[in-house]
Amino acid sequence: MKLRTSMPELAGATGWLNGEVLKANLVGEKPTLIHFWAVSCHLCKEAMPQVNEFRDKYNDRLNVVAVHMPRSEDDLDLEKVKQVATEHDISQPIFIDNEHKLTDAFENQYVPAYYVFDKDGNLRHFQAGGSGMKMLEKRVNRVLAEMETAE
Repeated sequence: MKLRTSMPELAGATGWLNGEVLKANLVGEKPTLIHFWAVSCHLCKEAMPQVNEFRDKYNDRLNVVAVHMPRSEDDLDLEKVKQVATEHDISQPIFIDNEHKLTDAFENQYVPAYYVFDKDGNLRHFQAGGSGMKMLEKRVNRVLAEMETAE
């Protein structure tokens, strides 16, 4: 997915945990962080406290949506996804992407992967891997600052 492209519709979920959101609910109000993860991904679990910190720190200024992208047959077990989500305090909406429809729409190949969209739904930052949370925070803050100066 190229920078400045529009957020794909959040369609094709095989299920949702913690509530369902639509692109229409996310665009127009505030920026959005969409992060891809998998229960079999060790780096994802290591990064989750920082993602949760983001969610909590910016909760009134940033939408956060998780996408569970299975990497193996074991990752398709919804009970396991629920268990890991509970263990790692993933309280934001979780798009269950067992058929990789959203993964394909994002052209995503990685977990963890982070996509930051501005309030208009345009991709402003992408990064993959477990490190670089400071860079992610810098990009989120830039998008939030741009939004505040535009108001």
